[in-house]
Amino acid sequence: MSRKSGSGDDVWRSIDKINSELFTLTYGSIVSQLCRDYNHNYSEVNSQLDKMGYNIGVRLIEEFLAKTGAQRCANFRETMEMVSKVGFKMFLNIVPSVESWSPDGKSCTLVLPEPNPLTEFVDYPSHDAKIGKELWYSQILCGVLRGALQMVQMDVDVAFAKDTLRGDDRTEMKVKLNKVLKDEVPAGED
Repeated sequence: MSRKSGSGDDVWRSIDKINSELFTLTYGSIVSQLCRDYNHNYSEVNSQLDKMGYNIGVRLIEEFLAKTGAQRCANFRETMEMVSKVGFKMFLNIVPSVESWSPDGKSCTLVLPEPNPLTEFVDYPSHDAKIGKELWYSQILCGVLRGALQMVQMDVDVAFAKDTLRGDDRTEMKVKLNKVLKDEVPAGED
């Protein structure tokens, strides 16, 4: 991903959009159905949302690169700034802040602005205390980041640390670079 590419605002203006309420309600229906399908085993629901997000991220990166003209970034810090300012703006019309960089530059925190477009109409049911402790409602975003970054040769761990749905003061995701993957030619295609 490149330092020289269209801004998130430019790309946002140029792409087709869907109604945000439709998107939010559709996502809510998916989460609700997963909760029923997995008998309210929220650990498994989180896992399924992460897998779905990963598959989305693997595919979204192509659209991101095609529409922004982005080239490879110089390092992880630059990549995370691009993801925050262009990627999130392009697909969700939000710009998370990138904070709390580790001294080695291999981990940071993405703080999502309020309202989080995925949780705009969400209230956890009061009869299920377990849901507020175990479900990471926006877990799909962790998978999207992991999938997209893997496609640009970055193996990362992504996890929610806080969520306003759980009563926290803000929604934040921890992102940790494990390693930069080598460009490899698949076996038999040399």
